[in-house]
Amino acid sequence: MREIGHFIGGKHVAGTSGRSSNVFNPATGEVQAIVALATDAELDAAVQNAKAAQPGWANTNPQRRARVFMKFVQLLNDNMGELAEMLSKEHGKTIEDAKGDIIRGLEVCEFVIGIPHLSKSEFTEGAGPGIDMYSIRQPVGIGAGITPFNFPGMIPMWMFAPAIACGNAFILKPSERDPSLPIRLAELMIEAGLPAGVLNVVNGDKGAVDAILNHPDIGAVSFVGSTPIARYVYAGATANGKRAQCFGGAKNHMIIMPDADLDQAANALIGAGYGSAGERCMAISVAVPVGEETANKLIEKLVPMVEKLRIGPYNDEKADFGPVVTKEAQTRILGLIDRGVEEGAKLVVDGRGFKLQGYENGYFVGGCLFDNVTPDMDIYKTEIFGPVLSVVRASNYEEALSLPMKHEYGNGVSIYTRDGDAARDFTSRINIGMVGVNVPIPVPLAYHSFGGWKASSFGDLNQHGTDSIKFWTRTKTVTSRWPSGIKDGAEFSIPTMK
Repeated sequence: MREIGHFIGGKHVAGTSGRSSNVFNPATGEVQAIVALATDAELDAAVQNAKAAQPGWANTNPQRRARVFMKFVQLLNDNMGELAEMLSKEHGKTIEDAKGDIIRGLEVCEFVIGIPHLSKSEFTEGAGPGIDMYSIRQPVGIGAGITPFNFPGMIPMWMFAPAIACGNAFILKPSERDPSLPIRLAELMIEAGLPAGVLNVVNGDKGAVDAILNHPDIGAVSFVGSTPIARYVYAGATANGKRAQCFGGAKNHMIIMPDADLDQAANALIGAGYGSAGERCMAISVAVPVGEETANKLIEKLVPMVEKLRIGPYNDEKADFGPVVTKEAQTRILGLIDRGVEEGAKLVVDGRGFKLQGYENGYFVGGCLFDNVTPDMDIYKTEIFGPVLSVVRASNYEEALSLPMKHEYGNGVSIYTRDGDAARDFTSRINIGMVGVNVPIPVPLAYHSFGGWKASSFGDLNQHGTDSIKFWTRTKTVTSRWPSGIKDGAEFSIPTMK
């Protein structure tokens, strides 16, 4: 059985805790590897390596740091097939979807190649008599990232790329469900020229998370996962004086106006709702058609499309999506579908009984489509994180707008319309962090920031874009005066420019 340890100080390190977790093949239900779960001492060993390496890395000029990422991007492209296969085997998503996962992380690495420009600050000559004033952006020191199972390539790179480009060392605690790719990314960073100890990967569960939150030498923590855990991490990190950005759950709505192109909207819903088996924090899980006629026509288009979805193992080139990540996830999703039926929603496409010949023990869930869902139902309030789309009918635009406005989550939202006035009003009024207009999954590109509102995000700064540079650095402001004609004696009043 393959054993997965940690990557500390540029080397593979076997786990010593005696604790481990199984890594499954989601398509077959078989155990394919065992991953070690770190102790506090193993986490500390990673921190001490980071602490030793960070000053030298911070003193490396930004151009040379950028060259490491230039090489890393090349290595990602050169090894894309291997990386996607590694990701898919443990997660279950299709190869093409895995490549998309990696590419969206690669794009952030391309963005931070601009660190010589991104890290520039401000200078004011003659701010006062003989006084110059300037600001410096300096690294936090040691940062940590706690990442989820659903994007084992993208989200680690969203965190460690800007952190390392800014001159920090980094401790990555990936999901124990699919840990192989993050370690391979660390290997490639070393191959690209990153000094050993700057990027360390420590596998673990809650024990490793708590060790990160409590370690005095870690200055900043980034997290992506469920909202309850995001709250926990944010509270623990900030209580210990750390900077924190924590991103939680979502319930993303798509508003379909009567004037929308329904073929376009239906295709968008199928891809955004069922891609990656719905295991995306930006998946569209709620469709809100405006008006009964719009709703009836939309359902008429969606039903055959959902029924025709092809579900298979990751290496099925024709599969639209694969299994969900674990047996526990499958059981939870099926339980929520049962609950929706009990609550009175109309299950117009029922994928609960889906079985794939030859993969009967895999964690598959067929595509499900609910109609007549209401805001008081659990399937509306809860992030299902599976291939389940709920249709909530709205009688008019204002009612449709109120649904995402009132929901506790505020990650992503989209509107499909041909009306520019409606789109402009929607983007202005909606209290959601990422908004799409005729775009189903409004994930910003790497040079803009990613982050939700309300219970979807905790902390003031978002991921990637210029927000990431601000998060992983601290501003130091210098006021400089060189003596020349300064009057003798102490000055007791506060300095002013009067």
